[in-house]
Amino acid sequence: MTAPEEEPPSDPPRTPRRSAAALASVLDQAASSLTNIAVLVIAARVSTVHGFATFSMVYLTFTVLLGLNMAYVGQAVVLTRGDTGAACRSAITFTSLASGVVGVLLATVGAVTGAVTGGWAGPGGAFLALGLVLPLVLVQDGLRYAFSTLRRPGLALAADTLRLVCVVPALLLQPRHAAPGLLVAVWGVSAVPALLVGLRLLWPHVRGSRADLRPYVRRGHLGQRFVVEFAVGNASSQLAVLGLGLFAAPLAVGALRGATTLFGPLNVLFNSVNAFGPPLLNRLGGRRATTRATALLGLVLSAVGLAWGLVLYALPEHVGRQILGDTWQLAATLLPASGAQYAVMGLGTCALVTLRVLSPRATLSVQVVFSLLAVVLMLAGYLLTGSALGAAWGLAAGSALKAVAAWTRVARLRVEEPTPTAAVPAVPAN
Repeated sequence: MTAPEEEPPSDPPRTPRRSAAALASVLDQAASSLTNIAVLVIAARVSTVHGFATFSMVYLTFTVLLGLNMAYVGQAVVLTRGDTGAACRSAITFTSLASGVVGVLLATVGAVTGAVTGGWAGPGGAFLALGLVLPLVLVQDGLRYAFSTLRRPGLALAADTLRLVCVVPALLLQPRHAAPGLLVAVWGVSAVPALLVGLRLLWPHVRGSRADLRPYVRRGHLGQRFVVEFAVGNASSQLAVLGLGLFAAPLAVGALRGATTLFGPLNVLFNSVNAFGPPLLNRLGGRRATTRATALLGLVLSAVGLAWGLVLYALPEHVGRQILGDTWQLAATLLPASGAQYAVMGLGTCALVTLRVLSPRATLSVQVVFSLLAVVLMLAGYLLTGSALGAAWGLAAGSALKAVAAWTRVARLRVEEPTPTAAVPAVPAN
């Protein structure tokens, strides 16, 4: 009989280097989220109500394209094993080419429609500007995933901090009531310093590697699955809001985006739960312990959402105007609905994270059915009330139903179902 081998510790102590890398990842995510919040807040302050509505439609288009690139390229490349240098070079090259093609299409559509819709000050001019700067902003953001793959989050933090430092003063220097196209152009060009610094930091890690774009155009590429999850979980509602602005009520987009921007800090919390929750929950080792932990976290996030909504609702009008400018009056009417939505989103986010840990395949059906239902409820709310407030309550109802469905699915999981060792990469909460 052989002597039993000494069993290694299940949770080795975290080294200072690992702790520093984790901290850098959290700070980088915070810097990226803060940049998005700052862009929308400053744009609202320097724009008219109609100008911010137009800017919001263009920025919403960028957000969808950013999410698609994150899903198709970013989430796939971070799972790379082996030659990470070649994988990162391939990812950045593909992002450059794909964003260039999409940028040309947007610029062409913007140029054609600009002559009819107000030139540089109208939607056509704003979409033209987005097409021109799209490769700059998408490649700059894509560097985050390359540095994550290389396990160099500190480099991503350096580049994204520079992005924040450049974009804030660039937008603040714009004249009051600046045209939306000008704001989009300034926002995009301000990414150049961070882009150049990021490429310079990346170069030593990819030098000598060859880019291979074939995996990105093959059938069965891993990013295709992530695109489906993003499309049904996030892009569907964003595109519905964009369609509402283009074909029905442009001001509704500005109001909805203004209200969402005020809840930006909660998005940071939800994204952090999505990113760092599954690895931590896997260490708990049991279904009951995992469910208990996520249920408690969901209640905490829900309480935080309600509290933040009450704080915003209590803000005096002059303070609100300091934050969102003329858009505050429209956005303030949506705060009760948005607060309710974010409260139930906290519960829903934790339920989906629980499913990703206990039964990864169970999330897609919940995302597909209830994300589409949220779109239907949003449009129905607008049609019934004729206002952005009805649309906001529709989104809140959709988020509530998704949370109920996700927790119901968790409750139905069999006790004997094994916990997988690795969770499917998370998609940001809707």
